[in-house]
Amino acid sequence: MEKMQSAAISSGGSLAGSRFCAIRGRGLWHRVDLSMPERRLCCGGTRVRSIQIGITRMRTGMEMVFRSKERALSTRAQASGELEDHPSNKLQPKSSGTVLPYVGVACLGAILFGYHLGVVNGALEYLSQDLHITENAVTQGWVVSTLLAGATVGSFTGGTLADKFGRTRTFQLDVIPLAIGAFLSATAESVQAMMIGRLLAGIGIGISSAIVPLYISEISPTEIRGALGSVNQLFICIGILAALVAGLPLAGNPIWWRSMFGIAVIPSVLMALGMFFSPESPRWLVQQGKFSEAEKAVRILYGKERVAEVMHELKAGSQGSIEQDAGWFDLFSSRYWKVVSVGAALFLFQQLAGINAVVYYSTSVFRSAGIASDVAASALVGASNVFGTAIASFLMDRQGRKSLLMTSFMGMAASMLLLSLSFAWKVLAPYSGILAVLGTVLYVLSFSLGAGPVPALLLPEIFPSRIRAKAVALSLGMHWISNFVIGLFFLSVVNKFGISTVYLGFAAVCAAAVLYIFGKVVETKGRSLEEIELALGPPA
Repeated sequence: MEKMQSAAISSGGSLAGSRFCAIRGRGLWHRVDLSMPERRLCCGGTRVRSIQIGITRMRTGMEMVFRSKERALSTRAQASGELEDHPSNKLQPKSSGTVLPYVGVACLGAILFGYHLGVVNGALEYLSQDLHITENAVTQGWVVSTLLAGATVGSFTGGTLADKFGRTRTFQLDVIPLAIGAFLSATAESVQAMMIGRLLAGIGIGISSAIVPLYISEISPTEIRGALGSVNQLFICIGILAALVAGLPLAGNPIWWRSMFGIAVIPSVLMALGMFFSPESPRWLVQQGKFSEAEKAVRILYGKERVAEVMHELKAGSQGSIEQDAGWFDLFSSRYWKVVSVGAALFLFQQLAGINAVVYYSTSVFRSAGIASDVAASALVGASNVFGTAIASFLMDRQGRKSLLMTSFMGMAASMLLLSLSFAWKVLAPYSGILAVLGTVLYVLSFSLGAGPVPALLLPEIFPSRIRAKAVALSLGMHWISNFVIGLFFLSVVNKFGISTVYLGFAAVCAAAVLYIFGKVVETKGRSLEEIELALGPPA
């Protein structure tokens, strides 16, 4: 581009008879000397001044052309996959809107996500006695895993509902399986009723897993989108801890397990009521052509002083997405597969790196270190998860998504290697219990710094608006499928190959994830969703 600019300047200078010295400063070309050579013109001083004015106008026009070309080249460079090499320096004005209450309402879905995942762990022994399945381990396994099967269905359903009915209405519809599932589980008198309740609750949390990060990402101001997006994972962890706390009365009241399931109805109803007062996603409204409603939503979320700016960005972003919403098969087309595959891969790495396996096996690990209490073991893992996620929320808009992901998987790889060696090396046998506990806690901390919160935040950012809801749903479907498979086969694989070999395999997966993220994942910190879409989105 510098050669083009030099040629243009040289041409302009010869026409005007001026001398230019091109100096590059802050992306602009500045004139150092624009003096007229001393000539005698028959037309007098008026003619000279006219020529000088014309030269000044020509110089200004060329600077505008150069700036336009630089912006175009920058956008093309970003579109070619170099988004991470061109961080946004645009200063974002602070929002005077009220986005936080609506993020809080959406996070009720994240709490329910974590609560339904964790509630069965403490209650399983007691509900098995009441439903007469104490001696049937296979049926107990289905009571646990039916939730995951339902979540797989729900995660795919959530994207379609969000595109058809909007984000807030989908939240309200999601309350139906969440509340009915919790009620059936709490009142079940047979294992069949319990499994139907768990299946419905699973469908509900599957929809939540897709719609919560999508809605938060679309309503959050750019400057705090990372922090607010990672709150989703934080509230999932809080939901798991809430399920743990809810199980404390079980020792003195075995029938309390029914109340544990019934409690989940309350946040479900609160979420439905809260979404009745929450604004719809402005991006979805613009995509539907509802511009006046979008302006009202922007005014609530960002403040009236940012309405013009945000609406301009939304309309500019929607100009390239005037097509109808994409179908499921469009996600696998050459146009979109590059970014869709990143989403699916991140969730596959997240699960295949062993997070659920570590949680499943943590009780046995801690018992080998002399910690006999299941509650203490679960509390330590849960507290580590919450603490790490809180740190990630603080760092998300400072360090960026990509660096946190890489740091997280590197820490997980090191922790898994430590766990593997603590079981395999005889020289470490006297310290195996302590090293196993240390490795588990470090692993969970590393996971919660990036691998846990970042994928659900990053995916709505990199997916174009036309495919965003369905692509997020597809990626989360991969999450639930891999989660289900690992939960089903983990103990069998451990019995065949040994826990040390399995942990070593998890370390290798984490190392592969680091290499993949380095080569394929882009940095989105400080960029609006419209900027990211214009930079990464292929032409229609």
